Amino acid sequence: MHTNNSNPPDGGYGWVVVVSAFMVMGLTAAVLKTFGLFFVEIQQHFDGLASTTSWITSVTIAIFHLGAPVASSLCVRYTHRAVVITGGLLAFSGMALGFLGLNMLWMYATTGFLQGLGISFSWTPAISIVSHYFSKKRALANAIASAGECAFAFMFGPFFQWLISQYGWKGALLIIGGIQLNICVCGVLMRPLASSCLLEASHSETGTPPGNGASRTDKEDKSPITHKTFNWMLVRQPEFVLYAIFGIFAAMSFFVPPLFLVPLSYSLGIDESWTASLLSILAMVDFAGRLLCGWYANLHVTKTVHLLTMTITLISTSLMLLPLANNYLSLAIFTGFYGFFFGTTVAVHITVLADVVGMPDFDSALGLFMLIRSTGGFVGPPLAGLIVDMAGDYRAGFYMAGATLVLSAGFLVTLDQLQQRKERESQANTKPEKSTLAYPSLHLLKLQNRRYQEHDVVV
Repeated sequence: MHTNNSNPPDGGYGWVVVVSAFMVMGLTAAVLKTFGLFFVEIQQHFDGLASTTSWITSVTIAIFHLGAPVASSLCVRYTHRAVVITGGLLAFSGMALGFLGLNMLWMYATTGFLQGLGISFSWTPAISIVSHYFSKKRALANAIASAGECAFAFMFGPFFQWLISQYGWKGALLIIGGIQLNICVCGVLMRPLASSCLLEASHSETGTPPGNGASRTDKEDKSPITHKTFNWMLVRQPEFVLYAIFGIFAAMSFFVPPLFLVPLSYSLGIDESWTASLLSILAMVDFAGRLLCGWYANLHVTKTVHLLTMTITLISTSLMLLPLANNYLSLAIFTGFYGFFFGTTVAVHITVLADVVGMPDFDSALGLFMLIRSTGGFVGPPLAGLIVDMAGDYRAGFYMAGATLVLSAGFLVTLDQLQQRKERESQANTKPEKSTLAYPSLHLLKLQNRRYQEHDVVV
């Protein structure tokens, strides 16, 4: 598919790609988000500790982040379509092999490593290709695509609970793996467009017609794209480093509440059917938070980093209050607050990353950010599980998640202060130029005297 200009189509077949990405988000991130339903079942089956069982989710999250740069490089070398299809096959393999349930190490390797790699190879190119298809409507397209995570999580909560009750946790894993094969179908629908748009953009800048020398310049165009994807020098930028540290602390807490929400409800004596509905509530308010915050961010009323700092603060507050719940109603209310503010954070944190590094380095920044943030996702759940084991209460895990979010907000404040200082320095450097423009008559007088002097020399 080729376009007549360097701009993305901003519609047309792009909406098919958005729907496909919507499905991929649901079949990857939503499965990870609702995996807490399997936590107690797996823990009881292997008679393990909470910290030991939580390593399954920890490995999945870590590989999901670590695989992002690899997935990005494969998209450049091949196509988004090929990488998504590969991710679907890997996700299916992880769940199908996890069905055997040989031991805890086996679960780490299958539902942990293979599932995490499949999610990374599906999620990363799905997000990327939507940005290639849209420019003016990019925010709307990304919001719709990311909402698939919430929509599917809303359905997966009671559905997974029913699967576990009917077929056991092993049978449920096998069925979920079969459902994830639909990722391959979504990948087939993701028609390649990024290479043609980038190629024609380079032609428009150099003045070379798209039809002439396209084969010759194709290799030349791919080289800078690859370099852009692996711009490791971003780690030397203080703004990016501060934002990456924020990502580490945020990842340490983001995956803890869904993991321990179900065990906490069980400890309060809440029925299993009502417990599953908590995950549905979480997904529903998450969906609303993403759309509302995305709409508000597009109004440009508040600076994005300020908006993100506010949402992070509200999430930490809700996590600190959630352990105070002592029945289903109070637990559902606090869960709703957490889910809504989590959705607002997800809606804006990628936009803040783009503002920090700029769009030319965004692809490389996204891969590096995911890579660095993986350390938080890898350490967070086991650390929370260890704290839960030591305290003997699942509430301790929520307190730990709230505390790490408070720390992450501090790095956002520091980032904002650094950006403001650089803006003031930039404005101060431009003042001399403005002062010379304030006296155009003096500048014209100097030019006139120079012309007279040249005229005298010639005479």
